[in-house]
Amino acid sequence: MEFNTVGWVIGRIEHWQDPSQQGQMEQELATKMLQIQSKRFYLDVKQNRRGRFIKVAEIGADGRRSQVFLALSTAAEFRDHLSTFSDYYSSLGPPNPDNVPEDGKLKSEMMIKDNRRYYLDLKENSRGRFLRVSQTITRGGPRSQVAIPAQGMIEFRDALTDLLDEFSTDEHAYKPDLPEGRHMHVDNKNFYFDIGQNNRGVYMRISEVKTNFRTAITLPEKCWSRFRDILSDYCDKIKQPPSGTVPQLGGGGQDQPHPLVGNNTQQDGGTSLK
Repeated sequence: MEFNTVGWVIGRIEHWQDPSQQGQMEQELATKMLQIQSKRFYLDVKQNRRGRFIKVAEIGADGRRSQVFLALSTAAEFRDHLSTFSDYYSSLGPPNPDNVPEDGKLKSEMMIKDNRRYYLDLKENSRGRFLRVSQTITRGGPRSQVAIPAQGMIEFRDALTDLLDEFSTDEHAYKPDLPEGRHMHVDNKNFYFDIGQNNRGVYMRISEVKTNFRTAITLPEKCWSRFRDILSDYCDKIKQPPSGTVPQLGGGGQDQPHPLVGNNTQQDGGTSLK
């Protein structure tokens, strides 16, 4: 068996999804390609609003494609398992067709990350020994898997380590599960609340959309509580009549606008909410 590292490519390519995907940006940070026997493997480091992750894609000799997705912390755990599996594989003697487990499994481990489970099975069949990596989602959905020839586990581990060394240094700033976006309709306006993150952290984008008009503000996560407190304070005060005033009944005068509403709204370069 031969194992060759064919290429290493780093790119800064931004892919914009269609509106049905809420226009979220997915950025490809790096990709590494490995040739193992008749298979090609691509390890892609990607980033979207939920954070960074690694997509492992296997391309068979017939062109068939299969893939699994790993959060960076899961990829680090997988990297460590690759070392353990490789050591175990090295301790095995030559394949013995008369001494193969009924299910073909020689060693197994499991990883759990949020709502995903990963099953690692070192197996043996008539074509040789290989590590099968299966990914399942607890709430249902199809199982996806890739199979790495056993003799390529060390090179696969080293390639994964290179990517982790490059991109996992600030993983703590990324959160894998962010709240879903929300929408509010008021009169002829629509307000959208979208949560995202970038290399500066988590943020909320509040967009005001009318027929021919759109504006937005972006709030860093660290100021959300203060922003909420200010809004709450205004909500409480706007419900209370000004002290020392007597409501006027009937004609004879016009109500004075509250200083926060009416015609006193200011625009600030497209960053104000009206």
